[in-house]
Amino acid sequence: MAVIIRLAIAALLSLPLVSGSLAADAKPHRVSIQVDQNDPQIMNLALNNATNVIEYYRARNEDVEIDIVTYGPGLHMLRADTSPVQDRIKRLKDLAFPGKIQFSVCNNTKQSMEKAEGHAISVLSDATIVPSGVVRLMELQEQGWSYVRP
Repeated sequence: MAVIIRLAIAALLSLPLVSGSLAADAKPHRVSIQVDQNDPQIMNLALNNATNVIEYYRARNEDVEIDIVTYGPGLHMLRADTSPVQDRIKRLKDLAFPGKIQFSVCNNTKQSMEKAEGHAISVLSDATIVPSGVVRLMELQEQGWSYVRP
């Protein structure tokens, strides 16, 4: 009987080690969200998706990385002069902390818009310029990121 009790205690004591190692070996949660339309509803839906993902994994005490990639007409989401969702982006950046969220601006689109409009275009301070939005999405998927297009 004493042997059974010792085995039971040993098994119970090893549970945190097993669950901890499973959490450490868990596949990272990473999602890219595409925005290619100058439509506030689409932009807000992308931000809603990101918010829901952050809150879901935060409740599970798990990390998540998000990259919202804009190109074509969707670049307006991250333009300092035309973004209809600037305040939401700032709030989402604050909500995500200490998690990782990136807002990617397609440089091909930015340069095309600058040429068409005849002046430099400023992007939001929370945005990162990438060479190509489509290539960014491809590379993220090749690295195992999930992909969402609202």
